[in-house]
Amino acid sequence: MSYVIRKGPRQITNIGRWAYNLSGFNQYGLHHNDVLYENDDVKEALRRLPQQYVDDRNYRLTRALHLSMTKTILPKNEWTKYEEDFRYLEPYLEEVQREREEKEEWNKK
Repeated sequence: MSYVIRKGPRQITNIGRWAYNLSGFNQYGLHHNDVLYENDDVKEALRRLPQQYVDDRNYRLTRALHLSMTKTILPKNEWTKYEEDFRYLEPYLEEVQREREEKEEWNKK
């Protein structure tokens, strides 16, 4: 199965950029999908990720934990930019959610 992974948000708005920068995770070099709450759907989507994405995610999380422990942030030129946020988990998560919803529909009958 082929996936199209999009870069950046669907629409670039000033409010979206402001909220993104206010969240703070970009100061640690994290992407939006790195900080999702790990419910069952997210865990299954993470399990389906190609190894390269898993390795990149683990590196970003490890670096963010280290920065957090030392109470520092990355230099501003290394922050994740709103326009360049890599939504690597989205196609896998959408597939898992569709499968779960389909399974729930079948179990209703």
